Amino acid sequence: MISLPHADPGTPDLTSPTAYLKWVGKGQWHTLVVAIAFGIVWLVSQALFPAAMGKAIDEGIIGGDPGGLLRWCLILVGLVVLSAASGAMRHKYAVMNWMQGAFRSAQLIGHKAADTGEALTRTVPTGDVVATVSSDAMRIGGLYDVSARFAGAVVSYVVVALILLGASTPLGLVVLIGVPVLVACLTFIVRPLQSRQLAQREESGTLIGLGADTVAGLRVLRGIGGEQPFLTRYAAQSQSVRQVGNRVAGYQAALDAAQVLLPGIFVLVVVWLGARFAIEGEITPGQLVAFYGYTAFLVIPLRTATEMVDRATRAHIGAGKLTRILRVRPDQAEPAEPQPLPREPALLHDPDSGVTVEPGRFTVVVSAQPEESAALADRLGRFGAGETDVRLDGTRLADASLAEVRRRVVVSESDPRLFTGTLREGLDPWGEHDDAAILEALAVASGDDVLEALPGGLDNEVEERGRAFSGGQRQRLALTRALLTGAETLVLVEPTSAVDAHTESRIAGRITAARAGRTTVVMSASPLLLDRADSVVFVRNGRVAATGTHAELMAGVPDYRRTVVRGED
Repeated sequence: MISLPHADPGTPDLTSPTAYLKWVGKGQWHTLVVAIAFGIVWLVSQALFPAAMGKAIDEGIIGGDPGGLLRWCLILVGLVVLSAASGAMRHKYAVMNWMQGAFRSAQLIGHKAADTGEALTRTVPTGDVVATVSSDAMRIGGLYDVSARFAGAVVSYVVVALILLGASTPLGLVVLIGVPVLVACLTFIVRPLQSRQLAQREESGTLIGLGADTVAGLRVLRGIGGEQPFLTRYAAQSQSVRQVGNRVAGYQAALDAAQVLLPGIFVLVVVWLGARFAIEGEITPGQLVAFYGYTAFLVIPLRTATEMVDRATRAHIGAGKLTRILRVRPDQAEPAEPQPLPREPALLHDPDSGVTVEPGRFTVVVSAQPEESAALADRLGRFGAGETDVRLDGTRLADASLAEVRRRVVVSESDPRLFTGTLREGLDPWGEHDDAAILEALAVASGDDVLEALPGGLDNEVEERGRAFSGGQRQRLALTRALLTGAETLVLVEPTSAVDAHTESRIAGRITAARAGRTTVVMSASPLLLDRADSVVFVRNGRVAATGTHAELMAGVPDYRRTVVRGED
């Protein structure tokens, strides 16, 4: 864990799926308005096709007016051109809205994961986080994709209903009342579908998490021959996902069938009524043709409405999973009124353990319990759950700006994380150093051989998690990255635990020289590091038991000697 400055992405404080979906829509309202405008023009122009055809029949063919026929045919052609042009633009902005909604949600999760750190994985399973990015974010974007068509469907439905009311009150009422009733009937399918989709989402998240855990520990599993138990668990969870998916499929098929059946029944009713009115002379033949065209057109708004219900259901479930992540709070929060830290290097004191780190010195902390020294490192860097009472020259770190603490106190853990990209970007994420400075830091960490083995040098691509490197190589690269921060106080947790004695000796000598005059705290029981320390602090049962040089403690503190020499006197 390298504590580097992190920009605040403006994560919204949203606790409900509906509030989140509104927030996303508000953030891209410009493109939504444009898409909706084109969607309305696109469908309304199509809704007017039957009216133009009916007029052409009544005035041009039955009325025997060639000029009227030509006029209405030209109007029909104009409507077709308008529909085609607006449809193309509507599709363009619909895709844009889908991408903005989806990738904005995915980016928000990324910022949230960076801000909350370990607090996120303690609260939300890793599989759920992955599924939210890969699946739920796309479902959220799908809602804004269909929104333009839905707006056009609503407006075109009103336009058709008004035209029908003007020509025939009974037909207009059938459309005005029938369409909402048909859409309302879908709720009997949507509600159970939503609950089953939620169950499917839960099972899928569990499966993804199980897969991620298995892949992460594959090397260990192979070492102990434990592949089969995990394979059995994965197969069982896969069957659970399949079974839940089958339950979803039934209701999803019913919803898809309703998209065909209900509009079909509606078309039959309207055509039957229109034919009767035409026979009775209440409407003209042209109006009958127009009415049939209207009923055929109304299939589009009806299907769009059912699709909107389906997309909204999926988006609501996805937003619920995403807001669960957004509700996670980081372990450390910004104080309401940040206090400035002392400008000059000062004493760093931890009241919980009694450890005091003098400025400008190379201090090594030794503990028989590694978790104690790791917890101390977290407190010194203001990491971990709970509020730390560590003070820098009397000012609590918890009362200072988190960005200032991260800038002045850098903590590098024993389990180094390397990210995909070039080696140069991984060692110097902010691009603040030239190659000479990077190479100098690599030399201090005894990482020259790592660089020499790479064909691309600093431009060589690093694989995910740096899996192409050995444990010792990753550790030295992480140490290089920590040294390049140039932090006023550098806290290192077991920085040489994965290297051999000769390499460790070189690192110990070089790091003390490179960090001369600056505060360095190392959590380790390595004699090679202890021998170079200006001061050694021995911690027992979470409290300071003794301080001094390595030689003094070896001579005068038996517990310290047993800890360093691994129980041998």
